[in-house]
Amino acid sequence: MPEYMTDWTLFAVGVVVLTLVLLILTRRSSEALEGAHIVGVDDPRAGTDRDGDGDDSAEGDVADPVPVEPSPTPTLTADLLLINVAVTQGIALAALVALAWWADVPAAAFGLSMDDLAAGVLLAGVALGVLFYTGNEIAAGIGRRVGMPVSERLREAMAPDDARGWTFLLVVVLPVIALFEEALFRGALIGAFALGFGVDPWLLAVASSILFGLGHGAQGRLGVLVTGVLGFALAAVFVLTESLLLVIVVHYVINALEFGVREGLGWKPFGGVA
Repeated sequence: MPEYMTDWTLFAVGVVVLTLVLLILTRRSSEALEGAHIVGVDDPRAGTDRDGDGDDSAEGDVADPVPVEPSPTPTLTADLLLINVAVTQGIALAALVALAWWADVPAAAFGLSMDDLAAGVLLAGVALGVLFYTGNEIAAGIGRRVGMPVSERLREAMAPDDARGWTFLLVVVLPVIALFEEALFRGALIGAFALGFGVDPWLLAVASSILFGLGHGAQGRLGVLVTGVLGFALAAVFVLTESLLLVIVVHYVINALEFGVREGLGWKPFGGVA
């Protein structure tokens, strides 16, 4: 096994700073999202066939359209949000990779191995993704029934309205999200920290899952709780298998199902939150 002159202190400081920046940006993005006008979400007439003639316009409707006063608030579209997410998360992923390279952290510390390219790993990831997605929906449905607040605004805002948008979401945006979040919350905060500092990976799994939940604050309290639990499930898979690729696939499948089922098919199982 090759020897590495890893600068674990540099790496740890960089990861902590990157995580804090991510949480701060997430909080500010949530606040900005709440104050913005989102086309197709805040306009109930957008994208609907009001008169049943196959045309999404309001022409021919019984009621005249209500005039909309110009608003000083920023207007966002799904395309803009998807591009923003892809770029910001892509930059963050590049920063994490550069940090690992500069500190000479071995790929194995992140749980990366050529053995993971086997078809069995991908199939296991798909199966676990479906299982975790179902559990996620059930848990969120229970939370709703007990009155926990939830926000689906972000997912609804990011939902594409054409084939090109769905392709960009499924082929670019969701893979980048899964790659970055798993590389940070599982690969770095658990795998690399456990190797570099000799900390129990299960303790790191708990800490990283809390941060993972907080990083999804735009989904409301219920979203933070459910995502935190999901984060620990992903962390457990990572600790037990030491495979980053496996949890990346699981993460991608969960997100793809959430968008596909809720926004693509329009079905809301258990009344949960994505």
